[in-house]
Amino acid sequence: MSHVIEMLNIRKEFPGIVANDDITLQVEQGEIHAILGENGAGKSTLMSILFGLYHADRGQILIRGKEVHINSPNDANDLGIGMVHQHFQLVHNFTVTENIILGKEGSFFLDRKSASRKIKALSEKYGLNIDPDMMIENITVGMQQRVEILKMLYRDAEILIFDEPTAVLTPQEIDDLMGIMRNLVAEGKSVILITHKLNEIKAVADRCTIIRRGKFIGVVDVKTTSQAKMASMMVGRPVNFKVDKKPAQVGRVILDIHDLQVMNNKKMLGVKDFNLSVKAGEIVGIAGVDGNGQTELIEAITGLRPVESGTIILDGNDITNSPIRKRNEVGVGHIPEDRQKHGLVMGASLSDNVAIKEFYHAPFSKHGILNATYLEDYAEKVTTQFDVRSGEGISSQAGKLSGGNQQKLIVGREVVADPELLIAVQPTRGLDVGAIEYIHSQLVAHRDKGHAVLLVSFELDEIFNLSDRIAVMNSGELIDIVKTNETDEQAVGLMMAGVKHKEGAQ
Repeated sequence: MSHVIEMLNIRKEFPGIVANDDITLQVEQGEIHAILGENGAGKSTLMSILFGLYHADRGQILIRGKEVHINSPNDANDLGIGMVHQHFQLVHNFTVTENIILGKEGSFFLDRKSASRKIKALSEKYGLNIDPDMMIENITVGMQQRVEILKMLYRDAEILIFDEPTAVLTPQEIDDLMGIMRNLVAEGKSVILITHKLNEIKAVADRCTIIRRGKFIGVVDVKTTSQAKMASMMVGRPVNFKVDKKPAQVGRVILDIHDLQVMNNKKMLGVKDFNLSVKAGEIVGIAGVDGNGQTELIEAITGLRPVESGTIILDGNDITNSPIRKRNEVGVGHIPEDRQKHGLVMGASLSDNVAIKEFYHAPFSKHGILNATYLEDYAEKVTTQFDVRSGEGISSQAGKLSGGNQQKLIVGREVVADPELLIAVQPTRGLDVGAIEYIHSQLVAHRDKGHAVLLVSFELDEIFNLSDRIAVMNSGELIDIVKTNETDEQAVGLMMAGVKHKEGAQ
């Protein structure tokens, strides 16, 4: 088969870091080609060079055998290259059609009707099922991603790049996306899939280029290569997919929730008559399809959302209406669902972000003056222990980190603070298998120190891997609580759909 893309001996440096060190990528016509690598391995940088967002310091790019110079995304579009970014580039108060034609309006007069007809035809051809007249703010995240795909197809893209496309999707949306990718290839397109999720590569990709710390490691045929082999190539060592943990040694009740009711953003009850206790020395996982009250529950416990009625007791302290700082002081740690909105100040340094909950007291400060030496040492400890990779060390801005490194920074900050209750919401979202293995071991270690962990994850295998007990939510209600070693994924899946395992969940 002929190569539709060849990136030969690509090198790209940023201050303090070589992001791409002599990487070669060759993509064949009509294939789904995965790029696999750890967080910060250089995957997105390589694709940003192909899409014209960065310029390589060295190397060649050939499209269909002809050398090209891609100086901007417009050049990439002209060459038939499109890209769906990890964080979508959409205007929320515009319609689907307006977003798709933005920057490609054509003549002086804007013909929305003909554009809408073309978009509808493309949507039907590739099985995207998008209404061109819907407002972006009124459609799901999965549908927003389809708008990004349509944006590429509207510009006649033949080579489609997907950068971590499943990071914010539900399991059903992921399955749908895989089907869309297959449809695209069946129509003669070529797809590049940037990911670190091995099961998705196995499900959809033909070949996979693996890079590690900016260097090319190899190309494998996906069908004949095991996940374990790809994982070890990616991180440079064997990876343990199962969490190694002893039976829980439970102690006193740390978190005690009684008859909790919480409103959602639609001014309806998002959490209804909810009762749950989490003890020292255990991990309780909350299982449920996204949008069934988990967000409202966690925001109520952490102080981000007011409580309608009921009580939240932490280690004997009533924190139902306490300010957030008070909750932190009595022992609540929080790895939030949205790392950029609730986890980090993107324009601040890594050291400032690490100290953001602690800066006002000793040893971080004294008499209102920051202890710069302690702060730097503490930040170095967190970033080293959790392998947070940045170009400029602890002085780097958090916003300049890859998504996975942002996540590791937050997890490190919360775990090192050693809270009595650690609330971990999607703690491994956006992380590679090596980092997931480490974060899981840290959560278990936190449990084994005699602390309580409340885990929220939409990955059922993560819930089963980590949890000692599983609380299942549906439509804001607690359906049941079961011991992990006495149930299975099918039973929990039924409960997630609202089927009670037995009456009277406690």
